[in-house]
Amino acid sequence: MNRFTNLKTQTYTILLALFLSVNNIIAATPHIDITRTRQKAKQAQMFCRQKGYNTRYCILIDMSLPSGVKRFVVWDFIKKDTLVCGLVSHGCGRNPWSGVWSKDKPSFSNLDNSHCTALGKYQVDGRAYSAWGIQVKYYLTGLESTNNNALARQIVFHSWEQVAEKEIYPNGTPEGWGCPAISNNTMKIADALIRKQKKHLLLWIYN
Repeated sequence: MNRFTNLKTQTYTILLALFLSVNNIIAATPHIDITRTRQKAKQAQMFCRQKGYNTRYCILIDMSLPSGVKRFVVWDFIKKDTLVCGLVSHGCGRNPWSGVWSKDKPSFSNLDNSHCTALGKYQVDGRAYSAWGIQVKYYLTGLESTNNNALARQIVFHSWEQVAEKEIYPNGTPEGWGCPAISNNTMKIADALIRKQKKHLLLWIYN
């Protein structure tokens, strides 16, 4: 084997190793489970039809995913597909605000001052001014025993400058006091959509 052939073999081996390494990293990165999302969307659609909510769109948030991946979804019932997706924060709990302490395993609670996100279905209510992000927020009414203190706890849907536009896994999204906060650009899209709807949207946070 001459030196040129040997060099080609070594180069091929290095490139193959790099390719496999990159593929392993991609494979190891969690992603939203579209099958599970479709199942949740079917359940949400049935709920919306029964309760008189918007039957075109809903918001689904899968808290079983790490906070550094896109787990916020605006679902289109008619197209049966994702319309918008992005990162979303969860509550810091007993940890300091704006850290990433529980990026993989958040705690959930409906209690006041718990600083935790509460699981369950919410009604997206009135639009108002926010001190955060693009200065828009939507009040949330908890529809279940697991989240019925949302209004009293001032849990709202808003954007936050600290929420990135792209996935940042294995890093996490900064944690607030329980509000589902999304990036500014994602909120601009969601806000424009919500404002056009005549019926309340369902927002469902599940784990």
